[in-house]
Amino acid sequence: MTSLKSPPSIWKTLGPSFILLGLALGSGELILWPFLTANWGLGLLWGAVLGITLQFFLNTEVMRYSLSWSESVFVGFRRLSSLLPVWFIISTFLPWSLPGFSSATAEILHTLFPGISSTVFAISLLLLVGLLLTLGKSLYQTMFRFQTIIIAVCLSTIIFFVAQLSTNATWALVPYGLVGKGDGWWLFPAGLNIATFLAAVAYAGAGGNLNLAQSYYIKEKGFGMGAFASKITGLLSKSRSAKIRGNTFPQTASNHSRWQHWWRFTNIEHWLVFWLLGLVTIILLAVLSYSTVYGQEVSSGLSFLYAESQVIGMQLGAGFGRYFLLIAAVMLFSTQVGVLESSARIISENLSLLTNWRKNTSNPTRGFAVIVWLQIGLGIVLYLSGLTEPRTLITLSAILNAAAMMVSFGLLFFLNRRLLQSAQQPGKLRKGILVFGALFFLLLLVVTVVGW
Repeated sequence: MTSLKSPPSIWKTLGPSFILLGLALGSGELILWPFLTANWGLGLLWGAVLGITLQFFLNTEVMRYSLSWSESVFVGFRRLSSLLPVWFIISTFLPWSLPGFSSATAEILHTLFPGISSTVFAISLLLLVGLLLTLGKSLYQTMFRFQTIIIAVCLSTIIFFVAQLSTNATWALVPYGLVGKGDGWWLFPAGLNIATFLAAVAYAGAGGNLNLAQSYYIKEKGFGMGAFASKITGLLSKSRSAKIRGNTFPQTASNHSRWQHWWRFTNIEHWLVFWLLGLVTIILLAVLSYSTVYGQEVSSGLSFLYAESQVIGMQLGAGFGRYFLLIAAVMLFSTQVGVLESSARIISENLSLLTNWRKNTSNPTRGFAVIVWLQIGLGIVLYLSGLTEPRTLITLSAILNAAAMMVSFGLLFFLNRRLLQSAQQPGKLRKGILVFGALFFLLLLVVTVVGW
């Protein structure tokens, strides 16, 4: 068994959560919560708080395992049952194979540049994602740099638009919305489509099995026992086989002290980047939606984004309206990059857990590249077959991901109780939150299925 290394300063722990936040930018943040706000106002923001808070606890429990073992959380699940890799392959493949984000990006770009068809844009963007993910030297560094730049550019742009277009009266409604008070209603307004609300709660963050990909980012950043785990390089870099199963650390006083430092730092990093910055982004985009299109008829597709762009163009100038749409396309593209990266990691590793468990070796780089390009090929086929309506695809995907999150909450409850040493196991409060998360998503799924 290998001893833990000492953690760095708090500022050097910043990084892994930017990738997960980038996954969320183009789904709940840009599309679903602003869409709900455009139709029902700011009173539904409580759902965003609930969704992102539940995901914070889910993600940090994923990190708890990866700080303690030099392996991903999916290897831990395989230790629990040989059938679980099958579940993770299916529950990742089905919702994330729908080309919702590339379809939405292509539709916006076609609006900005009508001389190029949306089909050409959609296929070209998928191919660009494949090149980006397979040609870099280090997959983690590629994703971290890409998503950090995207977040910085997009967030600064959103802040500018909100500062120009929102009023004090609008901001006065935000605290009420965070506790569920709308215009004459509490929690749920009349006429709200529960499936869309479920999708928004599930996407108040990354959503679905992609939350579990935080395990990879902790490993490849070298946090805790992740310092001794294998990493995915670019396809053109020298790749090698690596052991599938990892190790935990001896339960010495010094190791326990170091683990506590790692646990505290990673929680602070995830709270600052994922929870706080993610919630601020949701609120900013909801306020922008309310300030520009609340009360208008925005009931299909991406019409509310175009309506926002039109209002921005009328109030600030046509160029700003077009720039808003361009930033929206960039946010959607960043999500598509993150979706393919995380889902390909999950699918490829779980396939390896099915086929190479006894051998205990695999080539993570090669397996990842194969799955990325297979997913891109499937996305192109699905898009050409006519599955192109963005909000319907994203909503359906979110419902499937809510089911996956329900299972993940339950599995993490058992995983961290059974495979972690007693000193690293979650306390009663976190166990209770994991149970609540599983039951919450179960309830929402039942309500949605019955009402659909």
